[in-house]
Amino acid sequence: METKILKKRSATLKEVAERAGVSLMTVSRVLNNRDLVKQDTITKVEAAVEALNYRPNILARSLAGGNSLVIGIVYHNPSSGYLSEILVGAMTACRELGHQLVLEDLSDGGGDIDPEVVTHRLQKMGLDGLLLTPPLSANSVLVQKLHDSNIPTILVGRQKTQYDFSTVSFNDQSAAFAMTQYLIELGHKDIGFIVGSIEQPFSGRRKDGFLQAMHHHNIYVNDAFIKQGDYTFKSGMEQGGELLDLENPPTAIFASNDDMAAGVIAAAHSRNLDIPNSVSIVGFDDTELSSAIWPALTTVRQPISNIAKNSIKLLHDNILTDIPKAASSTIIDTVEIIRRESAAAIK
Repeated sequence: METKILKKRSATLKEVAERAGVSLMTVSRVLNNRDLVKQDTITKVEAAVEALNYRPNILARSLAGGNSLVIGIVYHNPSSGYLSEILVGAMTACRELGHQLVLEDLSDGGGDIDPEVVTHRLQKMGLDGLLLTPPLSANSVLVQKLHDSNIPTILVGRQKTQYDFSTVSFNDQSAAFAMTQYLIELGHKDIGFIVGSIEQPFSGRRKDGFLQAMHHHNIYVNDAFIKQGDYTFKSGMEQGGELLDLENPPTAIFASNDDMAAGVIAAAHSRNLDIPNSVSIVGFDDTELSSAIWPALTTVRQPISNIAKNSIKLLHDNILTDIPKAASSTIIDTVEIIRRESAAAIK
């Protein structure tokens, strides 16, 4: 019979603060700059640290210097362009605030993740806070496990949650409405739409924005023109190909991220179709890919880097404050259509 030895998880900064009866900011000061804290407070915090066996990430703290937090960013995303923008924004904010960013890639395990294993893995890292990015931020079981673990967390891409985690997201519905309206203004009425992964809440918001714009202009929505993708280049190529092979194909295709739009463009090239004269193709996100492909992609500019910056700063404020803050929902409303060569007026 195999005997399993269960190791006690590392306590969090929040648990230390609660046991010592002080704020998270005070605990951080004790750990990073003791000269700013009274001796009796130091004694209480040290007692809580010892009682809870709190073990901060010493290596990360030494790299970041004093008065810093160790912030983790966890990702498992098929879009390298989206990830690049998230990481750039998060690293910029951490550098400005003097915090250390620890990256944890969960895609190395292949497909599905085990929320319990992931949570245990993160607890062992001694993080002070965490950014959970899509699609992980939509995993309700993982979010619950993280909530139970008391790791302060910001959910990126979510607009609401039943837990007391703050969220930072983009107004996807308004942006999809604006892009669809742009295609309509170019004279397109037969518009195909490729939906993103059904696991992501913003996929539904983007589809709703598309449908809302079509209905606003009293344009019939052909069910055959709506296809299900998963935010990958491959799904865009497959679903785009099905749309282009219809007896009466759409004159424009709106893919709900740039990777899928690039796949649609590849499908059009393989059929010797002239873009944008035979078919207009547009995307969503404005990642580096959108300007690297041919023809360059007309797309919605989602401020991904700014979303990451705002998330880090919100996490900073939530942790390093003497006044507890309630969970908040930040929605970035600025919508910008980047007009490039892949879309044109219908002829």
